[in-house]
Amino acid sequence: MRKPVVDYREFRLSRLREPRFYHLLYLLGWVGYFILYFITENLIPRERCYPVHCALDDVIPFCEYFVIPYVGWYVLIVVSLLYFMFYNPDNFKNLMKFIIVTQVVAMAIYIIFPNRQDLRPEMFPRDNIFTDILGLIYAFDTSTNVCPSLHVAYSVGIASTWLKEKGASKGTKIFVTVFCFFVCISVAFVKQHSVVDIFAAIPVCLLAEGITFWKSYWKPKWFPVHINE
Repeated sequence: MRKPVVDYREFRLSRLREPRFYHLLYLLGWVGYFILYFITENLIPRERCYPVHCALDDVIPFCEYFVIPYVGWYVLIVVSLLYFMFYNPDNFKNLMKFIIVTQVVAMAIYIIFPNRQDLRPEMFPRDNIFTDILGLIYAFDTSTNVCPSLHVAYSVGIASTWLKEKGASKGTKIFVTVFCFFVCISVAFVKQHSVVDIFAAIPVCLLAEGITFWKSYWKPKWFPVHINE
């Protein structure tokens, strides 16, 4: 079993600014997110939200089985952050930076351009454990402020970070990438998002990718420095 690169048994709040623990400060991004989430979900009335819809939304059928990758997304976030926290703090910072950028951009859009979707079925066509889970999700998560989709944005960030993880096997990278793909399309099949929300997340992800990985990954890859001997 691989040995963690950071011994968190020695962690104390007073040591948070030490180089070996400094990456944990990025977790404060979640505090800011939940504050903005509360504001956008509770202080912006649904009547002010613009409905997002496209023709593809009417073609894609409701399929409750896609709730598996949709809910699995939450597990993937936690597992990914824990893995990088123990085995690659730099990629922990990278993933959190990617997430924070997408959070800030998405929340700004939600405030400037409040939006919603009206795609949820009035009644589920079937009664099973998957529709029961979706019923709980519908009750907990409103259908406002959905464009761009953070489910999609986070998934792209997770896949991007794992693909750059040198310590991960090829099989792990393939699994994570495929799973993230199914998460991205699941949002349309469980009627939590319009297809517009999926495509709207792409430029947000490109911005986050550039801010997060340009200097450390893309610039050296595209513009290698040749040292004259």
